[in-house]
Amino acid sequence: MRLPLPQFATDDRHPNHIAEVIETTSTEFLAQCLEPADLSFPPMPPFGSWVCAKDEESGNQVYGVIYLATTMPIDSVHRAVALGLSLQDLREEQPQIFAMLKTEFRAAIVGFETPAHIRGSSSKVYQYLPPRPPQIHQAVYRCEPEAIVKFTEELEFLRTLLAVTSAPVESLTAAAIREVYQLRKADRQWLIQAGRTLSVLLKDDYDRLRFILSQIHP
Repeated sequence: MRLPLPQFATDDRHPNHIAEVIETTSTEFLAQCLEPADLSFPPMPPFGSWVCAKDEESGNQVYGVIYLATTMPIDSVHRAVALGLSLQDLREEQPQIFAMLKTEFRAAIVGFETPAHIRGSSSKVYQYLPPRPPQIHQAVYRCEPEAIVKFTEELEFLRTLLAVTSAPVESLTAAAIREVYQLRKADRQWLIQAGRTLSVLLKDDYDRLRFILSQIHP
């Protein structure tokens, strides 16, 4: 049985601090969402959205794309049962329900950003797996739009996404592109370049390419 994360004062928590790493590998990490201050479920981050977590030892900012999110009882032995109540009714009649559930998500690692050096040089983005992932109990943040725009100047991250084996990778790739396209304020030139990159990466698999492109709606 997994115990809930200890919850501390949220007054000074950054608004984008949404979760904490509870399991980590070289290619992905599992994070548990932090409980909100009120009686509600932790917000489930969207499929294909971008998150980041810092590896404190190296200082690298590790970027990931969410491919699976779940809400389930903390007690893995007992399943949730239908109660026939609205959320408001639950808050009034069964408030303990909210403390008995957890929301988790898995994020595929797509790259990292090194910190700026002491001598004043700027940080640098790499679109391949970092030397090490974020560690257990590291904070996980929703990415700032500016950070995603900077990270996606190059498109090699698409190659990394297409290599993910534990997710519906075509839908994941399309969702990540849609998210970036919106954050780039409908930058059609970027979208065209993304399509061209996909066509090169999937030149021998037209069906996969067509399936991904069919899910991208400019």
